[in-house]
Amino acid sequence: MFRSSGRSSAFLENADRRSILPLGLSFEEILSEFILPSSLKEETLPVRTLLWGDEAGALASWVAGWMALKGFGVIVLDGANRFDPYKVSLVARKAAVPPDRVLKGIRVARAFTSYQMETLIVERLPQLLEKAFQKPWVILLGAITPFGDEDLSDREVGPLFERILKKMEELSLKGIPLLLFQPSIFPSARREYLMKKLFSFSEEVWKVTLESGGLKWVLQKERAQSLETAKPRLPSLKPLPTERVHG
Repeated sequence: MFRSSGRSSAFLENADRRSILPLGLSFEEILSEFILPSSLKEETLPVRTLLWGDEAGALASWVAGWMALKGFGVIVLDGANRFDPYKVSLVARKAAVPPDRVLKGIRVARAFTSYQMETLIVERLPQLLEKAFQKPWVILLGAITPFGDEDLSDREVGPLFERILKKMEELSLKGIPLLLFQPSIFPSARREYLMKKLFSFSEEVWKVTLESGGLKWVLQKERAQSLETAKPRLPSLKPLPTERVHG
């Protein structure tokens, strides 16, 4: 049985070996037993979960497809231009479901600049949530990626990113489940502090890397609730395609 080692005191890299999930676990087991359970409990607010690493871009597409297949509404806000509908189609075909049916359950909006990202989250996202038939999951892919523009001054970047975090916190407190995916490749060392802010904002952080035996999941920041007691579990799903995940 997996046991977590407690909240990490270091930024991003100093995970205890006991917080590493076994490579033998399936994608569905990891999602249904470790990533999503506390956000499905009606009596508690959803957990703000960050998954980061080279595979985060591809992983966001798999997760969006998997959740749409389970019947959840999904909104994807893509600031990294990494969302891949083809991977969603693979999830659907593996479950013998028409891909169009699954893709219709996912709303995708993209941002290519920091100002577009701020507008997308602060203004556009609340509008999308108002139109949603049921409370959807929000997948934010590459929240800090558009902020790598060297022409932007820190004086511009700071307030923009703070408004994004403030709006996401407001939505989280209203019960909107947030999954944050951040590719690790970041063009400007000047903006590394944004990753620290995102890490601090998130209540749970997983680093995901691709190794020879599969995806390696390392818990680097733990939610307050014990992972072993988180309920309910999602029903199991047919295995996903065995294609290697590329970022």
